[in-house]
Amino acid sequence: MVEAVQGAGVVVTGAGGGIGAALARRFAAEGARVVVNDLDAGKAEAVAAEVGGVAVAGDASAIVAEARDALGGVVDVYCANAGVAFGGAEVADLADERAWAVSWDVNVMAHVRAAHALLPDWLERGSGRFVSTVSAAGLLTMLGAAPYSVTKHGAYAFAEWLSLTYRHRGLKVHAVCPQGVRTDMLAATGSAGDLVLKPTAIEPDDVADALFKGIEEDRFLILPHPEVAGYYQARAAEPDRWLTNMNHLQQKWEASL
Repeated sequence: MVEAVQGAGVVVTGAGGGIGAALARRFAAEGARVVVNDLDAGKAEAVAAEVGGVAVAGDASAIVAEARDALGGVVDVYCANAGVAFGGAEVADLADERAWAVSWDVNVMAHVRAAHALLPDWLERGSGRFVSTVSAAGLLTMLGAAPYSVTKHGAYAFAEWLSLTYRHRGLKVHAVCPQGVRTDMLAATGSAGDLVLKPTAIEPDDVADALFKGIEEDRFLILPHPEVAGYYQARAAEPDRWLTNMNHLQQKWEASL
C-alpha cells in the first residue's frame, strides 16, 4: 500500500474507461476515496459502483466544486486524465478549427481551470497532488495528429510549470507520458497508430502501476514505456537527426496508405 494515498480524497477525470478507470480502481484499492468523473454519466456510475466511489458526471473543467463536496470538502489528489485526440483526414492534414479548439480546451485548459480551483486550498494546507495524463506525444510528437501532439506538449509544459512553481509549497506533480495504451483512443488512431503505437502498446493497468511507482519514488516524469527516455534525450541532443528519422517514419506511413 502507498501511504501517501491511503484515505486521500481523489478525483479522476475521464474515468469511464481506459487509463482513467484503471487509475480509479488502483486508487480505491490503495485505500483512497474516489470521485469518478466522465462526460458519460452511465460509464462514470458503473466505475464508481465497482470501486465504491462517487460518480460526478460532466465536463472535467467544471467539476472541482462538486467533487470536493462529494469528498467531504477536501481534494487531496486530482488526476487530470480526460483527453481527446483528433487526427487529420489525410497524412498532411492540419485538422480543422473545431478539432484544434476542442483539443486546447480538453487537453490543456481543463488542467488550467482545475488548478485555478484547487490551488488556493492546496497552498493554504501546504499539500496537494496533481496528476497529469499527458502522453509520449507531449515529449515527442505523433504522426497525423497535429492538435493532439501540440496540445499534449502544452499539457506537459503546464504540469512542469506547476511543479517548478509550487513544489516548495507542498504541491506534488506527476506527468504521466505513455506511448500506446490499449484503449478506445488507441483504436481510433488508425493506420498511424498501427505503425507507431500498437507494436509496443501496454494495458491501462500498466500505466496505473507506473504512476504508483512514481508516487512512491516522488518523481515528476513517469514513463510507462521506459524507452521514451532515450527518444526524448535523442530529440534534445540532435533535433535535426531526430526530425529526419521521424520524417522517414512519416514517409513509411504515407507509402502504406
